[in-house]
Amino acid sequence: MTERRDDVRRRRSIIGTSLAAVVAMSLSACGGGGDDAGASKTIRVTLANHVWTENIKKALPGFEKQSGLKVEVTQLGEDQLSDQYNVKLNAGSADIDVMMYRPLQEGKLFAKNKYLADLSAQVKSETWDFGDFQSGPVEATTYEGKPVGIPIITEQEVLYYRKDLLDKAGLSAPPKTLDELKAAAAKIKAAEPDVAGFVSRTGKSTAVTQFSSFLYSFGGDFVDGGGKAAVNSEAAKQAYAYYGGLIKDSGPANVSTDMGWPEAMAIFTQGKAAFYTEANSLYKNATDPAKSKISDQVGFAPFPAGPGGSRPYNIPSWALGVNDSSENTDNAWKFIEWATSKEQTLAQQKSGVPGARTSVWDDPEGTSTFPKDLAEAIAASTKDGVGHDRPLVVQVAEAREIVGQPIVDAITGKDAAASADTANAAFQKFLDDEAK
Repeated sequence: MTERRDDVRRRRSIIGTSLAAVVAMSLSACGGGGDDAGASKTIRVTLANHVWTENIKKALPGFEKQSGLKVEVTQLGEDQLSDQYNVKLNAGSADIDVMMYRPLQEGKLFAKNKYLADLSAQVKSETWDFGDFQSGPVEATTYEGKPVGIPIITEQEVLYYRKDLLDKAGLSAPPKTLDELKAAAAKIKAAEPDVAGFVSRTGKSTAVTQFSSFLYSFGGDFVDGGGKAAVNSEAAKQAYAYYGGLIKDSGPANVSTDMGWPEAMAIFTQGKAAFYTEANSLYKNATDPAKSKISDQVGFAPFPAGPGGSRPYNIPSWALGVNDSSENTDNAWKFIEWATSKEQTLAQQKSGVPGARTSVWDDPEGTSTFPKDLAEAIAASTKDGVGHDRPLVVQVAEAREIVGQPIVDAITGKDAAASADTANAAFQKFLDDEAK
């Protein structure tokens, strides 16, 4: 999570002498091209504070021993990471070789500004198998038809639910469609006055990512096939009305319109809601007895189908890219190829970090640490998942504010269709301005 900006000093990795959980991978599998004669044997890697980072640091001694290279890690909080990228990438600095970045937050900006190297040649490595990566995450790390990043951490939206409340309501299974979800939420709220039938994010900006799966499942998207604003399409208007209406009619009493995931999750884990749609990456908040009063009653199901089918997002929350100004690109790719290998992805996933490789999800060992129903829900989500959970633009924060307004208006009982028309005009102007 975000750290304060009071210290931007580098934190170098401490390379231990023991080889903890190292992946056995031959050097022949590494290499996006021949070593440059003057290439540095030190790879400078900038990573975010994340479990993935901690895991990769523990495995680094094995990579260094096998490759003869040294990895120098700079690890920063998200705000500090953004600050460093803004300074160094804008200046064309070669101080960074490999960088961990958020494809849906700054990916388009980085690619447009040519901060990210084109990896088209590197991904052709047969032993590494780029075709094993899921299409949704690959879509989000591709710019103008060229891969510029490799997804390392994925998220999908799934349905969290209370097993005991479903049993009490006489429901034999979680809802498979959005119509069934609406009916079940209303039924439980009517029978349990102190419990909401449904909860999810309500903040104008924060709700956009979770609303996106509803939008796609109604058959809509933020833009149409021609790149024009589409948040006032008939499908989008139905999605806004549905999402807002579900929270308004079956949500918590006196629901606020500024809830992010911590607030919505708290309502669910305190036993105050029957259904909750959220990113699967947050599931341990609901299943950990230390954090959840209903940990033993939590179930997971695929995102319910709407008129357009079940179309949850399937996104890479983080990816690795090569700094286009790096003078050590061959060795930078060797690190990425190792860090995103099947073996490393499996090791990461067993520790609870969802990866983007199909083979790892198909491997029983790859889902062994996940609740069985969650693993099944994730597997279903990856089949038809959409590779973005927000508008794919440069100024993401501003776009989210625009397309999120109809969500708030629908929750508060205003005309969702009229709000969508207003938002669409503003969003189209935004797109036109950004294209200039």
